[in-house]
Amino acid sequence: QLLEAKASLSLAQAQHTLQLQQAKAQINSMVPKKQFEQLQNTLREEQCKTQQLQESLQLQAEQTCRQLVRIQEEHEQLLQAAVEQAEGLEQSLRNAEAVLAERAAQLRDAQAQLSRNKLLIEELRGENRRFAMALQAAELKQKSMEEKNQLLEEQASALKQLIGKITPASLS
Repeated sequence: QLLEAKASLSLAQAQHTLQLQQAKAQINSMVPKKQFEQLQNTLREEQCKTQQLQESLQLQAEQTCRQLVRIQEEHEQLLQAAVEQAEGLEQSLRNAEAVLAERAAQLRDAQAQLSRNKLLIEELRGENRRFAMALQAAELKQKSMEEKNQLLEEQASALKQLIGKITPASLS
């Protein structure tokens, strides 16, 4: 807009200069007084128009400058906000990466613990099998001992009966 205003002003000044030269040329060619006065009036009108145009262009230029300053300030504020937002997002990303790294370490530790637990469970299963076999052997032995006990008790009972029969006979 400022460039357009300057171009319009330059064009108006060029037209004004041209009209002035034309007016002088007409004066030099000895124009009649009435025509000269008309030209002077036209010249004054053109000068007035030029002055108004210059003032208008100056006003437009000032408004455009203020608008450009305001737009530049808004852009700077937006840029600052974007930079702050980017910094916040960057910090959030770093925090998230730290949390992920910590969780990954925890998962690796948990996986290692799980592997150790699996090995321990396998060892315990092996021990349980050995204990079960030992228990089964002990139960078989106990059963065998119970059978022997039963047999011995039966023999002891038979001996008692025999002693009971022998003792009165030997006394008599």
